Order: sequence, then C-alpha cells, then structure tokens
Amino acid sequence: MKIRVVSSREEIFTLNPNERIVHLAFRPSNKDVLGLVETCPKIEVIQLPKSYMATVSKSIEMFLEMQRIQLIEGDVWGHRKDINEYYTIPSSVTEKIKEMKSEGISTEDIEAKVSRENMLNPEMVAYIITKESTA
Repeated sequence: MKIRVVSSREEIFTLNPNERIVHLAFRPSNKDVLGLVETCPKIEVIQLPKSYMATVSKSIEMFLEMQRIQLIEGDVWGHRKDINEYYTIPSSVTEKIKEMKSEGISTEDIEAKVSRENMLNPEMVAYIITKESTA
C-alpha cells in the first residue's frame, strides 16, 4: 500500500487523478484541500501530521465527511521525499494484519499492536483493515 507524500501546494495539481491515499506534509488551507479533492476524485484518505490537524476547519471536516473521505492524523516516519514521492507501507504489515484477523484477534487489539510496532497511526491501521476485508 502506497501513500503519496505531497510537500507543497503547487504539487497538488500535478498529482495522478487515481491517488487514493495522500499525506500532506504542509499546513493545508481550505482551498488546498478542495483542490486536492478536485485533482484526485478517487481519493479515500487524507493524512496530516498531528500539529496540522488542529488547524483544519470544521467546514472542511464536514465536506470531507460528506465526500466519504477520511481525514487521518499521522506521519510518514523516516520518509525522504527526495528519494521517493511515495511512502510504502510494507507488505509484511498487511500480512501481519491478515494473520491476526484470521486468529480472531479483535480489531482494536490489531490496531494497537500494529500501530505500536510499525509507527503507524491506529486510524491508518483501521483503514488498512477495512481495505483488506473488502479486497
């Protein structure tokens, strides 16, 4: 699973329209979020660092909710944008999630364990769980 890392406003309009998960590494304005949704109509998740989540307006939160786009808090630990524009969640993480689900471990326990071991936000783990169950 790949997360497209966007580090500037200007980059939004150069994105592939098929992007589904985007991490904004800058503090987005309402206009930036609307531009992102317009540029990437298939987007499912927008991830923001914790410090930027508090500055997202209620109107944008409501807009994203109406569009069924998840707004998730989180970081892409250790990612270097100059090397690769995508942060890849290792397949070992998705395999671990599948394995834990087949063992009957609760979703909450999977979220806690996987997020702690892999430095992923529990909300992102929950998203991966729902994607894996529909795949």
